[in-house]
Amino acid sequence: MTAPSPDGPRQRRRRHHRQVIAPLTVVSALLCGAVLSGCGQQRDPDVYTVMNSSTDESYHRWDAQTLARCGKRLGVTIEQQSVPAAQVMTKALRMASSKSLPDVLQLDASEMPTFAEAGGLIPLKDLGLTTTDIPRGIVDFGSYEGTYYGAARTVNTLALFYNKDTLDQSGLKVPATWAEMRSTAKKLTKGKRYGLALSAGGAEDGVFQFTPFMWSNGGDETKLDSPQVAGALDYWKSLLKDRSLSKSTVNWTQADVNDQFMAGNAAMMINGPWQVETLNTKKALHWGMARIPVPKAGADSVGPLGGGILTVPNTGDNAREKKAAKIIGCMSGEQEQITYALNSWMVPANEKAAAVWREKVPELAALSGQVATARSRTAKLGAGWSSVSLALQSAFQSALTGETSESALKRAQQRATSGN
Repeated sequence: MTAPSPDGPRQRRRRHHRQVIAPLTVVSALLCGAVLSGCGQQRDPDVYTVMNSSTDESYHRWDAQTLARCGKRLGVTIEQQSVPAAQVMTKALRMASSKSLPDVLQLDASEMPTFAEAGGLIPLKDLGLTTTDIPRGIVDFGSYEGTYYGAARTVNTLALFYNKDTLDQSGLKVPATWAEMRSTAKKLTKGKRYGLALSAGGAEDGVFQFTPFMWSNGGDETKLDSPQVAGALDYWKSLLKDRSLSKSTVNWTQADVNDQFMAGNAAMMINGPWQVETLNTKKALHWGMARIPVPKAGADSVGPLGGGILTVPNTGDNAREKKAAKIIGCMSGEQEQITYALNSWMVPANEKAAAVWREKVPELAALSGQVATARSRTAKLGAGWSSVSLALQSAFQSALTGETSESALKRAQQRATSGN
C-alpha cells in the first residue's frame, strides 16, 4: 500500500488475505522435523498461546477481551501473540523449527492449505469441534481436501459501495448488472471524479477483486485462458476505455480505492467491510452497499470469502491440542462471533449468529447476501492457488496496459500450470 504501513492503522483494511510466501518443500521440512521431534520446550500447563495478526490496536484489544473471557471460562490463561499479517507464515515456520509453535494459530484461509498439506495442522473434528450451523461454503473455507482444519469466527467478502448523494443527484439507480454498472459509471464520470474505483494492482488485492467478475461470469481458476475469464477481464478493460476507471487502478490497493471514494474522486467502489469503520469517520459521506453487479440479471454474484481461521498446529502434545480446540470452540462460539462481528464489521460464520447480526446492522444486509454465495479462493486448488494468483497479477498488468486479454491469460495459464 502507499503509506502508511500496512502494519499500522491500515492493517484492518486488508485483513482478508495474505500471500503464501513459503514453498511447500520448506514448510514440509520444518514441520515434519518439529512434529517428529515432539515438543521442544516445557510449557506451563495452565498457560496457552494464540498467535494472530491483530497488530492493529483495535483488533488486538478485541482479541484480548475475547481471550480473557475464554480463559476464565476454561480455567486457563490465554496469551495473545500478534505479528504483522505478512509475517505470520514465516514466524510460524521459525517457531516450528525451534519446536515452539503456539497452541492456536490464526492463518489467512489462503495460507492454510500449504500448512495442512505439509502435515502441520490437526483436523478439528478429531479434536471434538463440529461444523453445525456453519454454511457449506464457510466449512470449505476452512478445509483442505475435504478435511476441516480451520474455524472461522467471521468472514468477509466484497461488495459495491456507492455514494448515495451522487447517485440521487444524478437520478441514477444502483446498478445490478454489468451493463448497468458500465452505463452508470460512465454517466457519473465528471471532472476529477471517476464513476468507479477498484483495485487491479499487481498483488493479491487485485486478484481478490477480480474473482467476483471471473466467477460470476462462469470463469474458473483451473482454466485461466477460458473465454469466461477473458470476458471478465475485457469488462474491466471496457471500463478503462470509457474512462470510468482511473488509469492508476493498476497500481491501487483496496485501501487506495477507499481513499479515492472518501475523497469524492469515485462515485462507486468495489471494496470490503473492513473499510466501514474508516468510511464512518466522514460524517458528510452518505454511502450505501449492494451486491456486486452480475453479467446477466438474476445470476448469482459470486465473490471471494476472506478472513482468518483458527487452527491447531501439530505439536505432538495431544492433551494441549485438545485444550487448544476448546479455546477455538470458545472463540468461535455464537456470542463471541456476534461481539467480534459488530466490532469489526465482518459477518459471523455461524448461521444463528449471523441472523442476530443482520438485525443489529441492517445497513450491511447486502454483505450478508453476498457472503451466502461467496466461496474460498483455495477450494479447488488448495496450495496451488498461490501460483494462479501470481499468474493473474501479471495478466492484469499486461491486459490493462494494452495487451489483449486472451494473450495475457494464455501466458498466465502457462505460468500457473508450470508453477513458476
